[in-house]
Amino acid sequence: MESTMNTAYRRINVDDIRLEVPLPWDVFDSQGVLLLHKGYVLSSQRQMEALIARGVFADFTGTESVEEPVVATSSLPKKEKFSVLRVINEVNKSLETLLPNLPNEINAEAKILKLARMVEAAVESNSDIALACILLNQIHGIYPVRHCTDTAVVSILVARAMKKSTDEIMSITAAALTMNIGMLIYQEKLQQREGALSDAEFKAMRQHPENGVKALQQAGVKGHDWLAYVLHHHENEDGSGYPNGLSGADIPQNAKIIALADRYCARVSARNYRKSMLPNVALRDIFIDSGKSVDPMLGAYFIRELGLYPPGALVRLNSNEIGVVTEKGATATTPVVYVMMGAGGQLLASPAKRDTAAEGYAIKEALHEKKLTILLKMEQLWGKEAQL
Repeated sequence: MESTMNTAYRRINVDDIRLEVPLPWDVFDSQGVLLLHKGYVLSSQRQMEALIARGVFADFTGTESVEEPVVATSSLPKKEKFSVLRVINEVNKSLETLLPNLPNEINAEAKILKLARMVEAAVESNSDIALACILLNQIHGIYPVRHCTDTAVVSILVARAMKKSTDEIMSITAAALTMNIGMLIYQEKLQQREGALSDAEFKAMRQHPENGVKALQQAGVKGHDWLAYVLHHHENEDGSGYPNGLSGADIPQNAKIIALADRYCARVSARNYRKSMLPNVALRDIFIDSGKSVDPMLGAYFIRELGLYPPGALVRLNSNEIGVVTEKGATATTPVVYVMMGAGGQLLASPAKRDTAAEGYAIKEALHEKKLTILLKMEQLWGKEAQL
């Protein structure tokens, strides 16, 4: 913690934190970055464990003891349950304002890192809801920004599965959130148009990793890994990517994670000019049909973490019922599904859980969202953790 590491700080442990009770001090990570303000209330065991796992420190300045907070619990205001959906929407909204003018923002790096921590917290709180937002929350936020948040969610899941360090995951997340800063204007225009790119547009698109790094440096970002991941997130395993035509081991592995997450999220998102791919088709297209070689180890992690039918996917079962995947199952093809429509197409009074590992309820096919003829609110399936 550099110069701030003195007697006012020490590593905290599980005995120092209590659920549903305000923190009696500010909490920092090992680099001195503020993670949580004094008074923040942790609402789940998972949040508490994730915080402790990051090797956090607490500012005990002026605090005589960590045994009990000064605030009486009887006087505390009622706290709403942590909503993954709401946090992700807040990140998207903040990025819409922050990214276009990032080089001129005061404390731009700190602001991006704060948003990166919010995305990490959402994934740690409930990764199934975070994944479902990619498919079911597409109407909230403009595509160029929302796509970066979606990419960050998938990248975090894969990086965690690969046991990446806390610092690596933070750099990966920050890079994913800012990977397209060099082409935000062009992306919004492309979203509104049809037809092939002009030569000038194509050239601008291929320059966006380098332009993005320049913009981040102008904004004061100095993290070497963060900048490297942005620069190389369009390199390909076979050397056919850009801007440097790197291949194989010359491409940072974490940049490869972002690149694959980027491709997946782009394929499953609907645009004005094309329909979205089904998740299982998107995975097949990336790892089998695209003609581009992909690191097979990374491919295995992506398939394992996403599943062929990820949370948020609409599916038809062998029973002819139609439902939504709510969480990953024991295998890539056996997730938990809650059906919304009966075998005859009738709307059910309430969602009904189905075990897709059973033959009668096995997944027959994935469906596009238009097959569900009702307006689905995520809160119906995941409760208050998916509340707007």
